[in-house]
Amino acid sequence: MNARPAPRRPPRGGYALLLALVFVGVSLLLLTSLLQWTSGNALVTDRNNAYNRAVAAAEAATEKVLSQMTHDFINQKFDPTKLDDYRSLIPTNDWAAEYEFSNGAGAANQTWVESTLIALPTYLDSQFAGLYGSNYLCTVRANAQFLTPAYPSLAAAVRQDFQLASIPIFQFAIYYAMDLEINPSRAMTITGKVRGNADLYASPGTALKFEDAVGAVGKIYHHRHPSDPNTSSGLLPVYDSLHQEKVSSLTLPIGTNNSPANVCKILLDPPPAGESLVSTLGKQRYYNKAELLILVSDTNVTVQVRKPGGFDASPAPVSWTNAEVFISTNKGFFDQRETNYMKTTEIDVANLRTWAATDATITSKLGSGNPPNLIYVADNRATTSTTSTAVRVVNGTDLNARGLTVVTPQPLYVKGNFNESDPKPASLVGDSITILSNGWEDDESNKPLANRKAMDTTVNAALLAGIVQTTNSGGVKHYSGGVENFPRFLEDWGGRTLTYNGSLVVMFPSRYATNFWVSDYDGNAYYKRPTRKWAFDVNFLNWNKLPPGTPQVQKLVRGRWSVVAATSPN
Repeated sequence: MNARPAPRRPPRGGYALLLALVFVGVSLLLLTSLLQWTSGNALVTDRNNAYNRAVAAAEAATEKVLSQMTHDFINQKFDPTKLDDYRSLIPTNDWAAEYEFSNGAGAANQTWVESTLIALPTYLDSQFAGLYGSNYLCTVRANAQFLTPAYPSLAAAVRQDFQLASIPIFQFAIYYAMDLEINPSRAMTITGKVRGNADLYASPGTALKFEDAVGAVGKIYHHRHPSDPNTSSGLLPVYDSLHQEKVSSLTLPIGTNNSPANVCKILLDPPPAGESLVSTLGKQRYYNKAELLILVSDTNVTVQVRKPGGFDASPAPVSWTNAEVFISTNKGFFDQRETNYMKTTEIDVANLRTWAATDATITSKLGSGNPPNLIYVADNRATTSTTSTAVRVVNGTDLNARGLTVVTPQPLYVKGNFNESDPKPASLVGDSITILSNGWEDDESNKPLANRKAMDTTVNAALLAGIVQTTNSGGVKHYSGGVENFPRFLEDWGGRTLTYNGSLVVMFPSRYATNFWVSDYDGNAYYKRPTRKWAFDVNFLNWNKLPPGTPQVQKLVRGRWSVVAATSPN
């Protein structure tokens, strides 16, 4: 019997080697793919980062143009017919050497800049939505393309739309250039926008409601100012709209020194000798805008008529025989808050209207049927420790169709209804503003409060003036009186109503009427508060219904920012 040999099995080590070689091959394929993917992803990431850097470079180019245009606009130097001056602006920093800048139409070392040729009254964008201004509508676009071989043809483009806006200050129900305090003891509703260029303090005694946007450049505090002697109520205001802190400031275009003290000088004082009427500062001065100028000294009263819009280098004189029809300098009264007798230059608005309707000087300068709509009055007579000078407006129930603004560097008083019948655009501007009711009698002014009984009164006008700020003086704290006491009172208004429609603007500390506010709960009170029927005058949101000479803050208002295709037309 022949034995069959057993079959030989392949060695196990051969299979293991073969399997290992297969796994190594697969792993190498996977590793190669992974390395290729990683390399490709790194290239994509690197290219994406480079593109983002190009976007940033293009934005920097637009910002350089935008910055220069804004600077020129605020300093009254912007000329929309000379845009080439801005188109040639491109970044010159060290990093800029990596890029070629162009305007999107093939012109190197250029940006694309457009602007309307005139300022158009339009509504504002961004945080100023709901307001309007006289605006240049502008666009700037810049392309940035890499010059390095690593990123051939890689480019990005950025476009910015913006407004160079002149914003009438009386569009705000309340505007303060300093700390804004509003702490009414009775319920109060604010119906328009509120803006503070510093901090805002609101701690109402009962209820305070803001129906529109509130903004503060500083902080919004729901307690009283640290130097206010009164205790915070712990109550919070009601905000029906946005209330924001750290908003951008709004300032007058008067240069770098925009302090409240300097603003006061620009708005209320005559210009210094040699200052141009059409300079940046000259254009802001009420003195230069006035159509009727009244200057009172101890020996003379100078009255001049200027052409519409002011800025008249050759005003026409008015004789005292004509001027005394509507100007009086021999009346006065006692101000119990200031504890001084006020020598007063008084303007009778009704008599002014009658005189201006037929006076030849008015007609020659302003045209037939155009009585002066902006009056500047300065009473520069000598004062003593017990006497001061002031300006008072009386018989102002009816105004002419052009409206009326009365301005003085001294304290300003308005007696009786003002602009009550068929209201016209109007404002009252002074060191301080005191409302004397329809019941006011000069002969009772130095008598106890019980003798000074107010009557219901209506005032329809924007008020721009100073205040005596909350302060700690010699260890004694004093409250400014807040927005609720910004218009001053000297009578017992208990049970009487002050109906007020307008805009309350505080731009500076008072220089002449500087005695501290005293609460009507104090035993030495010089007034009792009225029932306040106050509202923002929505007519001021119409460009054609602004008070004559309304100051305008100037601001860059940013609109759409977008990345656009570098190859697209402008």
